[in-house]
Amino acid sequence: MIRINGKDIAADGQNLLSYLTDQAYRTDRIAIELNGTIVPRKAYDTVTLKDGDSMEIVHFVGGG
Repeated sequence: MIRINGKDIAADGQNLLSYLTDQAYRTDRIAIELNGTIVPRKAYDTVTLKDGDSMEIVHFVGGG
């Protein structure tokens, strides 16, 4: 299980970019913190989620 934004999700073994795409995240409008470290956008396709990982997904929101 992976803890994503405070919820346990069965995503271990999945590629980060594949997970984000499957969940319909727009990778140009989010930032990822994995186990306390910011993951560069260009590295999303090289990261594999592992059991026990903790991930926060932050959305950028525009407005005025």
